[in-house]
Parts: sequence; C-alpha cells; structure tokens
Amino acid sequence: MTVLPRPADLPALARLSARIGADPLLIQGAGGNTSVKEDAVMWIKASGTLLADALTRDVFVPCDLGAMRAAMAAGEARADRPGEFALVAQGLRPSIETSLHAVFPQRVVVHVHCVNTLALAIRQDAGDAVARRLAGFGWAIVPYAKPGAELARQVQSVLAPGVDVVVLRNHGLIVAADTVAETEALLSRVVAAVTAPAAALPPAAMLAQRADGDYRPLPPDHPLHTVARLPHLLRAAQAGSLYPDHVVFCGVGAPVLGEGDTPAQAAARIAARGLPRPAFLLVPGQGALIARDASAGAEALTRCLGDVLARLPEGAEVAPLTDAQNAELLNWDAEKYRQSLNVG
Repeated sequence: MTVLPRPADLPALARLSARIGADPLLIQGAGGNTSVKEDAVMWIKASGTLLADALTRDVFVPCDLGAMRAAMAAGEARADRPGEFALVAQGLRPSIETSLHAVFPQRVVVHVHCVNTLALAIRQDAGDAVARRLAGFGWAIVPYAKPGAELARQVQSVLAPGVDVVVLRNHGLIVAADTVAETEALLSRVVAAVTAPAAALPPAAMLAQRADGDYRPLPPDHPLHTVARLPHLLRAAQAGSLYPDHVVFCGVGAPVLGEGDTPAQAAARIAARGLPRPAFLLVPGQGALIARDASAGAEALTRCLGDVLARLPEGAEVAPLTDAQNAELLNWDAEKYRQSLNVG
C-alpha cells in the first residue's frame, strides 16, 4: 500500500485544530473543519471526528484535490460524495464540506461555527451587520445553502482576488491563508471584530418543578436560560431553526413547554408530527430543560443556541431555515453518518 507523504505543517494544523475545537464559541461537537493542500492532495478533517481530538487521534483524510475540483467544474453529482475522492482504501470519510475547502485557492482553510459570527449571520440584515464589523477585511458573504457542493459553488462565486474571509449565512465563518500561522492570525482578528457582549440571566427557582423523568434543568449558568427568560430572545428562538447543526443534533426549531404541559406531553406532540424528539425544551420566563439522554452533540448544540441568541440585540430579526431546508438536513445520509459518530 502506498503511503502518502504528509505536509510538513500538518502537525501545526492539528495543533490549531485542537485549540479551536476546544473553544465552544468557535466549534460545537463535530462541527467545523480544517484543511491543508499539498500539491495535488488536500488533507481535511474527517466527517464526524472532533477537531478537539486532533492531537490525540488522526483526524485528517487525504483527498484527490484535482479530481474534486474537476468534478465541481463539471457540475458532477459526485462532488457531493466526498468519500469517492479519498486516497485511502479504508477508514473515515472526508468531511461533507470537502468541496467547500477545495474551491479556495489558499493553501490552508479553517471553517468554524463561530458563535459571534452566527449571531450576525442568522439576522435578516446579515449583510449590513457583518459589513459594519468587517470593514478593512477582504470579506464576502453568501446566502444559505445546504453544506456540500451547492454551498461550495456559492462560495466559489465570491472568491475574487483578496477575499480570504467568507461569512456563510445561517452557518458560520471561513478564513483562508497560505500558512497555518497566517490563517490562525486572520481567524483571531476576525473573531475579535465580530465579538459582542452576551446577555445572562439565571433560571427561575420554579424551573425545577417543570422537570420530569425524561427532562432535567440545564446547569444554572447555561445561556439557554437567558433565551427562555428574555422575550425578544424567546421570540427569535421560536422563529425556527437557525443553522444546520442545530437541526442535525437538536431537531427542528426550539420547542416551548406550555403552561399546562409536562415535558413528556410536549415531546409526544412533536414526535406525532414525524419530527425528532426534542433535545431540549424552553420554559417561557423560567429557563430551559434538556433531555436526560441527550447526546454529546445535542448538549453542545443546545449550548450553542444559547450562546448565539444571547448575543442578538433587541430589535434584530432572524431569518430561520425554511421547512424544506430543515427536511433536507433531516433526511441527508451524510449528516446521519456524521451524527452516528458523535453520540457519546
């Protein structure tokens, strides 16, 4: 079996990956990905693996960069099947966003689900909100598209010379440069530019009375309590799903526990509609409950929702995913695979 030579800076990318993967304001669960190109090969994080594990586990998969770019240029359906471009016969699949990394001319690409970026990217006025913070950067913004080749084509269309920062509406942030150090420095500068203060309120004392055998109160310092207690944030949460990983790991939207409801009754009504059992329930004015058997991914994305919405200013309107966009995420085999690897 041929052993592919690894880029000399792959260890440096692993160290950066581990650092950002350990920061829940940048990465939640198995979300996000990093890559480096070396000649005709692109090494990218494997689907379902954790960036936080990059120093203790081999999370990078080599892919045929030229073949992926050719498939994108030809509009081939296989561009959405990244496993076909892996240069190893067995093992983990390349990230479902392999095509997204391939379209960047820069050597190193980092894609994060930055909470502070998401707080802007979910807004109806996302373009204006981002422009006010990223003046001076070579940035672009693209509409929401399902992760994969469709999104990669959206990004490719805005990659003019000098563009090294791309905001994905209802999704996240990408930065790119020719070295790991330059990419990390750029990421730090962008994050500093978009960072906003977060509101914080503890749960009401009576929240514990709404728990049952299936749902328990979240820890007192959890940001989702703030969402349940502030009316403008509760309205934003109830508007619908705001980004893909929320749908994949928490289900559709942000279910609310009615005044006379038990968690079991609320969950049963949602399941009767053919939707996944909710990972959490908002209790208006009181706080939030989480399923006692919630997966690691669900716990991470529950916190993400609180972190994102706590940074949403009063008066800002959100632009949630449509029913059709929710459905394509729930029924997507690539996401089912990723979810299956992140259930611990």
